[in-house]
Amino acid sequence: MNNMNQMMKQVKKMQEQMLKAQEELGSKTIEGSSGGGVVTVQVNGHKKLLSIQIKPEAVDPDDIEMLQDLVITAVNDALTQAEELANNDMGKFTGGMKIPGLF
Repeated sequence: MNNMNQMMKQVKKMQEQMLKAQEELGSKTIEGSSGGGVVTVQVNGHKKLLSIQIKPEAVDPDDIEMLQDLVITAVNDALTQAEELANNDMGKFTGGMKIPGLF
């Protein structure tokens, strides 16, 4: 019975550490860019878009599609990095297992 109590304490501690790590992800900022930096976006570790910065040289009224593509590429770059950050930070607890809804 003592082993069961010890195991439950360890599980509770791990849950607390996972919650703290998830909270900390929200305070981490990741930057993605495209077009050599003419479009830059920032997301947090929870994959929420925080900002988009577009330099004037990226704006060509005759080629709006290019700007749209640059924005999409920059956002996807940042989101990919945020996913990697979450996997690295939370992977300590999950042992590399993908647990749906965890992050």
